[in-house]
Amino acid sequence: MVRGESSWNNATKARPQATINLDGRRLTRSEVSNDWGPVPAMGDQSGNGQVVRHPSMPRTGLSYEHADTAPGNYEVVLQMWRYVNYAKNPQGEFTASRFIDVSQTA
Repeated sequence: MVRGESSWNNATKARPQATINLDGRRLTRSEVSNDWGPVPAMGDQSGNGQVVRHPSMPRTGLSYEHADTAPGNYEVVLQMWRYVNYAKNPQGEFTASRFIDVSQTA
C-alpha cells in the first residue's frame, strides 16, 4: 500500500464485473466479481427513450422481473457508484464521482 492511501482505495481499484441476461421481462444477473460491498448499486433501465432507475433491483437477489407490460424497446445495465471525491459543480452534481457500468447492456 502506498503511504497515505487507504485500504478502501486499494479495494476499489479492481473494477466490478457482472453479466446480465434477459428472458422476456425477467432479468438475471451473475454474482458481481470485485464487488465493492456496501457501495450502492443500481439498475439503469431505459424504455422507449426514458431512463428509470431501480436502486433495489441489483441487491435484492440475482433476478428481477419488470412489472410494466407495455410493449416497447427496453435496455438495462447494472451500475455501481464510484466515489472519487466530494467535488461538485455549481449545480450540486458530482464532477469526479459517478455511476459506472459493471455489466453489458442487455
